[in-house]
Amino acid sequence: MAEHDIRLPGEAARELYLTILREGGRLRIADVREEDADGVRQLVDTGLLHLRVADGIYSAVNPRAVGERIGAELRNESTRLLARAAAVPDLLDDLTQAYDAAPRRYDLVGGVRRIAGMEQIRHLVSQLIEDHPRESWAAQPGGARPREHMRDALEHTRRFAARGGVIRTIYEPAARQDQATAEYAARSTELGCPVRVLAVPFDRVLIFDRTVALIPAAPDNTVAALVEDPAVVAFLVNAYEQHWQQAEGVNWAALAAGTADPAAVHEQVGRLLAQGLTQRTVASRLGLSERTVAGHIARLRELHDAETLFQLGWQMRGARDA
Repeated sequence: MAEHDIRLPGEAARELYLTILREGGRLRIADVREEDADGVRQLVDTGLLHLRVADGIYSAVNPRAVGERIGAELRNESTRLLARAAAVPDLLDDLTQAYDAAPRRYDLVGGVRRIAGMEQIRHLVSQLIEDHPRESWAAQPGGARPREHMRDALEHTRRFAARGGVIRTIYEPAARQDQATAEYAARSTELGCPVRVLAVPFDRVLIFDRTVALIPAAPDNTVAALVEDPAVVAFLVNAYEQHWQQAEGVNWAALAAGTADPAAVHEQVGRLLAQGLTQRTVASRLGLSERTVAGHIARLRELHDAETLFQLGWQMRGARDA
């Protein structure tokens, strides 16, 4: 039996074994039908049939003995694998030491490590994801990112989720209007890594295992600061948790498939108006044109019998409170 190759007989082979038992537990080679040849091979490979060449007969073997033998083989193989697994870190020790000693392309300023350049920042993020496999939190304001970056992000998410880690991501509401982002968010959600949107301003931050964080150090995001101070990281973790609780879930699968309910946008426009936001601000928050928002407002005015935007917001706020 090949190593790791424990294949139990299929249904037809099992039926053949039962037939052999009913006929006394023996099967002559000369009596093996062509259609039973594969079943006989499976039973022999598993050990449930033993060939006595001198007699030209297959004899049935006690399945209990076969099960105990296979179990013992698996236990022995597991012991060998555990021993090999324990030796792997030592086998890679020289490479690990070289990795730890390799020069990093960042500057240490005031106790904070600064990384310049988008390529270097993305490289560092990849390293942090590998080094912190349990939790990865991201708050990503701004517009849609290039589709190729979303493909890379999805591959990171797949690998992270496969190791048992969880990624949480917060986007601006405008992200719902970008097809590549919706597709990524839908797949990420399927992998158990939720994505929400937050309709209030928030800052960009990446947090890994609640022990290290990456924040912008330049207005154009081309310089990042790596924060490892426990007190500062704890502050960022608390702020992120508050944003996460305020953020809304999205039916990303429907958006990705192009089957999202238009009424949902209508309700979002109304909710933001009730908060006192202007038409331009609502359009910016939702990633819509002002003309589209104006159309929603016109329908809301009819619904609430309001003549002015202020009156509409006031009446909607009262209806929401009620």
